[in-house]
Amino acid sequence: MIAQALYPYPPDLVIATKGGLVRPDRRSWVQDGRPEHLRGAVEGSLQRLRLERIDLYQLHAPDPNVPFAESVGALADLQRIGKIRHIGISNITVAQLDLARSIAPIVSVQNAYNLRNHTSEDVLAACERLGIAFLPWYPLGGKRGLRALKVKQAATRHGLTHAALSIAWLLARSPVMLPIPGTRSIDHLEENVHAASLRLAPEDFDDLR
Repeated sequence: MIAQALYPYPPDLVIATKGGLVRPDRRSWVQDGRPEHLRGAVEGSLQRLRLERIDLYQLHAPDPNVPFAESVGALADLQRIGKIRHIGISNITVAQLDLARSIAPIVSVQNAYNLRNHTSEDVLAACERLGIAFLPWYPLGGKRGLRALKVKQAATRHGLTHAALSIAWLLARSPVMLPIPGTRSIDHLEENVHAASLRLAPEDFDDLR
């Protein structure tokens, strides 16, 4: 769909995609970090996107059945031969980040993180220290519980939506934070862009943290 909508691509467009996940049936997804699978997945993405090189290729998650170093090593090989420009990893620990960095330069990490889920604080701190982009998936974090009520109250106080306030909070949380909210309509897109220009007051940020 990206190629159909945007090809030929403007020169300043950065295209990112992911690999290492397969769907054996309609109800499930499973990791596949085998080097041979990743090589095939990259070639498939290149063909579908009509590219000679992918700007950012991200591993979906460590495969419990494949040594993580082998998966990252396969992406490093693809980078060396010019199929991938940059490598990103997802759903990882600090130890796995350190291991990956010993094999290849890592420019991004994509872990779950939002107003309700702070389990990747240590990974975020490592990314800040190393200057690595942190892409929080599930950035809006749901609308239930006490924290969600605080978000709703703060959003109402500022005349914002829950989504806009959640994105603004993430952007205020760290200089390496790069939220990736889902966008299904022009209205959603405009709302997300507006959130990037918001500046939370310190008391709002601390109250929501």
